[in-house]
Amino acid sequence: MIGEYGDTAVGDDEDTTVVAAPDFGRRRFRARLDRWRRWIILALVAILLVTGGWLIYFSSVLAVSQVEVTGNARVTTARVERVAGVPIGRPMVRTDLAAIKARVEAIHAVESVAVSRSWPHTVVIEIVERTPVAVVDRGGKLQALDASGVLFGGYSRAPDDLPLVETRADVSASALAEAAKVVGALRADVAGRVEKINVQTIDKINLELTKGVTVQWGSAEGSEDKAQVLVLLLKRKGVKEIDVSVPGRPTTR
Repeated sequence: MIGEYGDTAVGDDEDTTVVAAPDFGRRRFRARLDRWRRWIILALVAILLVTGGWLIYFSSVLAVSQVEVTGNARVTTARVERVAGVPIGRPMVRTDLAAIKARVEAIHAVESVAVSRSWPHTVVIEIVERTPVAVVDRGGKLQALDASGVLFGGYSRAPDDLPLVETRADVSASALAEAAKVVGALRADVAGRVEKINVQTIDKINLELTKGVTVQWGSAEGSEDKAQVLVLLLKRKGVKEIDVSVPGRPTTR
């Protein structure tokens, strides 16, 4: 019996060893594979990041190849592109949009600019141009005047649909800004009668209307009130001279 039990015991141990050895080996292999898998994944991610960074920041795959200009009517596309100086061939992500915007804003006829990327190869420049409210004659040189008093562009002759501002060549920019405010305050039908606006200083602005009517306006302060008073006074027959510089106490002759 003892021999039998001994034989049986020895046989069981051998079976256990034979069965356990392959299972243990598989577990060790899986553990090694898990460790290597993490390193492989990290290596692949690193390769992808390096390759992606190179493609985006240094290669020509995503480089600027064209410029699109929108919103311009008076300023030519060629001029905008020349001033903008967009670096063709430079990677899109490394293109300085703020610098492009600043250069285009320096064009006097441009009121505002928005610059953006249109992937994969285009820089888009969206322009809002200044709108002329009058034409300024300074020493025979005709330029457009916008609502904020900025001079831009040029004319060979004054357009019929814009009032003419006459002033000296050395008149201040603030005086021109005041003149622009006066034009903006006029009712459309009255503005259509304005032939000339004479600007001497910021507080000495006069209007010349059709039919020989002159208006002493003063400064742009209170222009809305002055414009309303002027509409009423123009209804009087035979009036040739109107003073609305103090809108609460206007005078006529």
